Amino acid sequence: MNNLKNNPSASKAATTGLIFEEPVVFELGSPGRKAYSLPSCDVPEIELETLLPADEIREPVKELPELSELDVVRHFTRLSQWNFSIDTNFYPLGSCTMKYNPKINETLARLPGFAGHHPVSPDDDSQGSLQLIFELQECLKEISGMDHACLQPAAGAQGEFAGMLMIQAYHTAKGNPRKKVLLPDSAHGTNPASATLCGYKSVQIPSNSEGLIDIEKLEAAMDEETAAIMLTNPNTLGMFEKDILKITDIVHSKGGLVYCDGANLNAVMGIVKMGDMGIDVLHINLHKTFSTPHGGGGPGAGPVCIKNILEPYLPKPVIEKKGHKYFLNYDRPDSVGKLKVFNGNFGMLLRAYVYIRTLGAEGILKAAQSAVLNANYIRAKLKDTFHLPFTGASLHECVFNDKGQGITTMDFAKELIDHGFHPPTVYFPLIVKGALMIEPTETESKETLDMFIEAMKSIAKKGHENPESSQGAPRLPKVSRPDEAHAARKPVLRWRAPSG
Repeated sequence: MNNLKNNPSASKAATTGLIFEEPVVFELGSPGRKAYSLPSCDVPEIELETLLPADEIREPVKELPELSELDVVRHFTRLSQWNFSIDTNFYPLGSCTMKYNPKINETLARLPGFAGHHPVSPDDDSQGSLQLIFELQECLKEISGMDHACLQPAAGAQGEFAGMLMIQAYHTAKGNPRKKVLLPDSAHGTNPASATLCGYKSVQIPSNSEGLIDIEKLEAAMDEETAAIMLTNPNTLGMFEKDILKITDIVHSKGGLVYCDGANLNAVMGIVKMGDMGIDVLHINLHKTFSTPHGGGGPGAGPVCIKNILEPYLPKPVIEKKGHKYFLNYDRPDSVGKLKVFNGNFGMLLRAYVYIRTLGAEGILKAAQSAVLNANYIRAKLKDTFHLPFTGASLHECVFNDKGQGITTMDFAKELIDHGFHPPTVYFPLIVKGALMIEPTETESKETLDMFIEAMKSIAKKGHENPESSQGAPRLPKVSRPDEAHAARKPVLRWRAPSG
């Protein structure tokens, strides 16, 4: 370890065990080092200027790092060890559903026939991939109770956007595109954004004392200029909208449509079907409900499911089956258009397909039941320690807050890190002041939940006895409490060589 101090290009040892204060890669290496060895070129070398116009040739990049293979491996391995993931610890983010991703999904997604399949291959050479997408559509239709599905959207937010585009096309075809969209005050933040992108004005519907949609206020706000309501069921408090049939009837009676954010489908899949509730559009987050990896800037998937009245407006192409052959139908004159190249992020669709086929109908039901059981176990064990602002029945997540505690919600979040747990979602939903939103998912054991519960109780006890001590948490990670506001407003996105 001491030898690292004598090498300015090496990682610096930190104070907590074998943890390294890893510099950026530009600060590592020495001139002349290489991490590769290529054979001699077996074709004649040609000057790049003879192949491309001068304005398309990049200037030589200065100050690129020069490292050996071992330098590169160690650098990125150390960075990976900073990561907190579901494969290492409990990750109880409410609403984000950080469930375990079975490794069989990853194995099958890497089968050469799928992984190496060129995305612009002709239909005749793509029958296996097209069949998989078609069958996944059928699975999602069955689980959701909807009539049609499109797997193109690359994220839940794009699934929302696709749904709102179809709603807009539907009303436009009827001669009145309408002007407004109703949103409960507990809606996900992307809901009003999706409505705004389609040119709609968002009108907020306040929740009632139970944390559910206020029926009287909905009736007062609903009119012939309202295109749709965008709701989440179960909602962001983890509660089922028990008046959902009244809600959909009120909206439909004025010619509006009902959009459901399917972020929390993992709580009810196999138990109830959204299509039976009067839902017209539903998007599904495959990373939340069907165990594909979360995006983090990478590929995602947010299929959108619809009822028959919106079928003409489905994004194109639509995958259809004729006899034993699957094909892409581009002849869709009323379609809202193409959303994503190559018919969506196929690797994510494949993983979700494997998950559904592995569980089957019985497993899908048990997964939802286990998610609800785990959340209610945490709620029951912590309800005497933490304030529960809404006391109605919880499904897959429970929302406490910091009322009556000696420390703040953020203090709880930071202290949990020292206990080895990722913090739950904090300060959301916005209708709960100081919210602590906990979702254990179905994949966690009772032992893990008990350790988390004990940690929460321990932090609460410490907060009452010595609240100042929590302000220094976390103490074990390399970084304690960065200036998050500064990082959000003035992020450093490009490395600059230190002066001198």
